[in-house]
Amino acid sequence: MESTPKDISPKRNGLSLAVSNSLSLSTSPNATFQSSYQSPTSSFGGLRLARASTGAFPKQLKPFATEDIKILLLENVNQTGRDNLTNQGYQVDFHKSSLPEDELIAKIRDVHVIGIRSKTKLTARVLREAKNLIVIGCFCIGTNQVDLQYAAQHGIAVFNSPFSNSRSVAELIIGEIISLARQLGDRSNELHKGTWNKVSNGCWEIRGKTLGIIGYGHIGSQLSVLAEAMGMSVIYYDAVNLMALGSARQVPTLAALLKDADFVTCHVPELPETKNMIGSPQLDQMKKGSYLINASRGSVVDIPSLIDAMRSGKIAGAALDVYPSEPGGNGDYFTNDLNPWAEDLRSLKNIILTPHIGGSTEEAQSAIGVEVSEALVRYVNEGTTLGAVNMPEVNLRSLTMDEPNHVRVIFIHHNVPGVLRKVNEVLGNHNVDKQMTDSRGDVAYLMADISNVNQSEIKELYESLESLSSRIMTRVLY
Repeated sequence: MESTPKDISPKRNGLSLAVSNSLSLSTSPNATFQSSYQSPTSSFGGLRLARASTGAFPKQLKPFATEDIKILLLENVNQTGRDNLTNQGYQVDFHKSSLPEDELIAKIRDVHVIGIRSKTKLTARVLREAKNLIVIGCFCIGTNQVDLQYAAQHGIAVFNSPFSNSRSVAELIIGEIISLARQLGDRSNELHKGTWNKVSNGCWEIRGKTLGIIGYGHIGSQLSVLAEAMGMSVIYYDAVNLMALGSARQVPTLAALLKDADFVTCHVPELPETKNMIGSPQLDQMKKGSYLINASRGSVVDIPSLIDAMRSGKIAGAALDVYPSEPGGNGDYFTNDLNPWAEDLRSLKNIILTPHIGGSTEEAQSAIGVEVSEALVRYVNEGTTLGAVNMPEVNLRSLTMDEPNHVRVIFIHHNVPGVLRKVNEVLGNHNVDKQMTDSRGDVAYLMADISNVNQSEIKELYESLESLSSRIMTRVLY
C-alpha cells in the first residue's frame, strides 16, 4: 500500500498532528514547475524553478498520523482546483456559495485548508476559531477579503492568483469601450422593448481615441496591447515607473491622464490611497463627453459623484463591474438596501452594470483553479511559500529516495533577535543538509532538511521547537 506524506501541526491546546496524505513532488529529477509568483511589474513572464538533477527519484513522504487533510472550498471554486485537491487524497468539502459568518466559523474550526473567492470575509473573528488552519487559497486576484496580518501572525499562509484572469478582464474592458462608444446597451434595451431607434449622434469609432489606464500591472499592460491593436493611443499612470509596451506612454500624474483621455479605466488594488481615487475633483478634470470604466475595486470610484457627472453630461458613459457593497450570492439584491444610490445608478443612460464578472470566463477560472490549488498542494506537502502574499518566500529542493531518513522542519516564528541561535541548538544534534530562512515584517519562516533522523527522535524534535517562546507554528514533514 502506498505510503503518504504527513506534517505535524499544533493545536492551541497541545500537540496536534495535521496530516497531508499525498505529495506534489515531480516525477522527473530534471523537471521544472511554474511558480504562482509573478513580478508585479510584469504581466507575461514567470519565475521558473528547476530542481538540480540528482540522479534519484523524489522521496515519498511518510505518514505520521492517520488524520487526513481537511479542505473547505467555498464560492464554487472551479472544477480544476477541486480535482487537483481531491486527487491528492484530501477530504474536500465543497460549497457553491459563501457562508454566513456564524456558519463559516462552525465549518472552519476543523479544517486545515480553506479556499475562497471574493465574497467570503476571513476576518480576525473568523480566523480566531480556525484552530487547525495552516493555509488559505484565494481563487481570485484580490486578498483584501482576508485579514492578512492576523493570518501571518498565526502562521497561516495566504496564496492567490495574481494574473490568471488578466486576459479575461482586459477583453471585457475592450468590449465595454466599444459598447459605450456606440451606446450599444441603450440601443439593445430599447429594441428589447420594441423601440426602433437608429441614431448616430454621440456614437464614435474608438480608432484614434486615447485610452487612459490607471494602474499598469498585469491587466493594464495587456489592455494596453489590445487597445493599440484597435487603433487607440494609450497613456497610463502608475505609482511606480514601469516600462511601456508598444507605443504606450506613461504620464507623471493622474491629472495629466484625466485631462487627455477619452476613455479612463481603473486597474488598481484596494488600498487607503485608492479609496475614492475617482471622485468629484477627478471627474471635473476629465474631458467633457469622456467615459469611465472601473473593473478593479468598488471603493475606487465615488459612485454618487459619478451619477452627478453623468446627469450633467460631463461623463458620456460608464461601465462598472465592482461596487462598494456586493451581494453574497445571485438574486434580486442590487437595490437601495445594498447601496443607497443603486436605483439612481440603474436609471442612467449609457451605463453598463455587470455583477463582478471581469474574471468570470471558463478559461480564467480554470487557470485560477490550477494555479491556486497547486500552490496549496506545494505548501501542504512540502512547505514551499513561493507566491504567498503574507509570508516570506522560502523554498528548498525536494527530498529524494537517496535520503530515506530525512525530515523537513518548518518553523514559523516571531522575527526577534536570538531565535536562530535557539533553533540551531535544537537542530545541532542532527546533520542539517540544507536550511533557508527569511523574514517579512514581524514574521520569519525557517525551513531545514535534516538527515539521519529516526522516528523516535521526531516527536522530541517537534516538541523542542514548540517550546521556544518565539514559536508561531511548527510543522515536521518526513
